[in-house]
Amino acid sequence: GKSPCIVDETANIQLCSKRIVWGKFLNAGQTCVAPDYLIVHKNVKDELIREMKKYISVFYGDNPLLSEEYPKIINQKHFEHLLDLMNDTHIVAGGKYNKDSLQIEPTILDDITWEKAIMKEEIFGPLLPIIEFEDLQEALEAIGQRPKPLALYLFTTSKKNEARVISSVSFGGGCINDTLIHLSNPNMPFGGVGESGLGQYHGKNSYDTFTHSKSIIKKSNLLDINLRYPPFNNHLNLLKKFMK
Repeated sequence: GKSPCIVDETANIQLCSKRIVWGKFLNAGQTCVAPDYLIVHKNVKDELIREMKKYISVFYGDNPLLSEEYPKIINQKHFEHLLDLMNDTHIVAGGKYNKDSLQIEPTILDDITWEKAIMKEEIFGPLLPIIEFEDLQEALEAIGQRPKPLALYLFTTSKKNEARVISSVSFGGGCINDTLIHLSNPNMPFGGVGESGLGQYHGKNSYDTFTHSKSIIKKSNLLDINLRYPPFNNHLNLLKKFMK
């Protein structure tokens, strides 16, 4: 699903930029729990973009298409689909591609609205759209109006905002002030909710998910109370007394 990454006005911008760039562009964005889009408070958006640009360069060099650390898109069809999603968007970083190697640079897209094509489906690639918000409640309502995501990420130093987001949005799992790492913890159940999946795995949760609990009642033959059998007559009153 479209896993949101929320950055509020209290976030540590330098650290969250580093962790977002790592989590989004790992395997060129082709992981099921990659941050799909950023929803960022307007007061920190410009600084966040500057810092993310810096870390893209730190991780992949000035030309990511030549970096040994940066992979290709899985196949030609998906490569072309990602190029189509970039149409009619405001590219503020990246955007270059190589048709021969099926590579697309880590790309940041600003001034995105919910109506854009890129916001209609999971991206599964190195394109990071940014939606700006001013009021956190409006942002949470917008997320809640869409299919339940597999993951959600929140960058904040506000305990109040942390509790608010976790209690307001239904999602599979996620991180506060990081990305992706919840999937790597074998002691935490991982899975989706609603459209993003059913069941959970890791440790005992894997056993529980893939095991059917067969419910059986075995009755004794020594006693059989006639209250459950017709004709019922005054049985209802007797049953109520019996259940008390």
